[in-house]
Amino acid sequence: MAKHVVVGAGAVGRGVARVLVADGHEVTIVSGSGRGIDHEGVTAVALDATDADALATVTAGAATLYNCANPRQYHRWTVEWPPLAASVLAAAECSGAGLVTMGNLYVYGEVDAPIGSDTPMRATGTKGRIRRQMWEDALAADRAGRVRVTEARASDYIGPESGAQAYLGDHVIPRVLAGKRVRLFGSLDAPHSWAYVPDVSRTLAALGTDDRSWGRAWLVPSTPPLTVREAVASIARAAGVEMPKIGTLSRPVIRVVGSVVPFVRELPEVLHQFERPFVVDALETTATFGIEPTPWDEVLAATLAGYGVTVDPPRANARVGRAGSVRT
Repeated sequence: MAKHVVVGAGAVGRGVARVLVADGHEVTIVSGSGRGIDHEGVTAVALDATDADALATVTAGAATLYNCANPRQYHRWTVEWPPLAASVLAAAECSGAGLVTMGNLYVYGEVDAPIGSDTPMRATGTKGRIRRQMWEDALAADRAGRVRVTEARASDYIGPESGAQAYLGDHVIPRVLAGKRVRLFGSLDAPHSWAYVPDVSRTLAALGTDDRSWGRAWLVPSTPPLTVREAVASIARAAGVEMPKIGTLSRPVIRVVGSVVPFVRELPEVLHQFERPFVVDALETTATFGIEPTPWDEVLAATLAGYGVTVDPPRANARVGRAGSVRT
């Protein structure tokens, strides 16, 4: 078995480490905090990942380097992502490790059909252009023969440890459980794909251990799309609580709040993902690597367990019905 290095100790990075060690590999998790997981075969290292030389030293002898990092502040992507991405790419080149990057769907911009393997990257927003440039830089290095690269792209997360960064995370689930009103942005009725964090981690681990992955990007398999209304209703049903009132935040309201809250200020660029159908077609990933998405009832059961709720899985898979009152 081989040595693997994971940059980033968030839910995805830790999940990748768990998958790899379960398959008998040796894993080093690199993060600024030195956080890791309590598991034999996993070593945690505190390191500034923008230090390419230090990261290359840690990565020496590794088969694969995984970039599962993310800037802590959403509004500072233009400052924090370029040096981090450049450092990880340089470390992979120097060490000879393959590079697997955790990407997202921002690179595609606004779409009018399901996102598949042949969907062009047409991002016009700042964040989408940053992610697109990261991939193009890595792919250029691959085509020049300097390094092997691949990328996994996933829709919005749901699952254990996804926390405050997930659309269906800490800002939604505790309120549903408490019977409180939920207010979200975008349309409540546009079909949307949701990426289960353990499925994301399984996909990354597969890409980093299979030579068929190199030189292109792959989409993370997701369960059939659900609208926001349907997703919230299924969470309430799985938890055995009443469906709360659910409403939306309009663009004018988002602009007002964004004038004082930096995170909210960044949302208009990505609102299109929730205002119209935003669906992932990852059949090619499933056909190539055999990764099937976890059924939605199991996703809800595992996610709610993280909030202290024990779920009877069949209940979570019940037919989604009327989702309560809506105010726009």
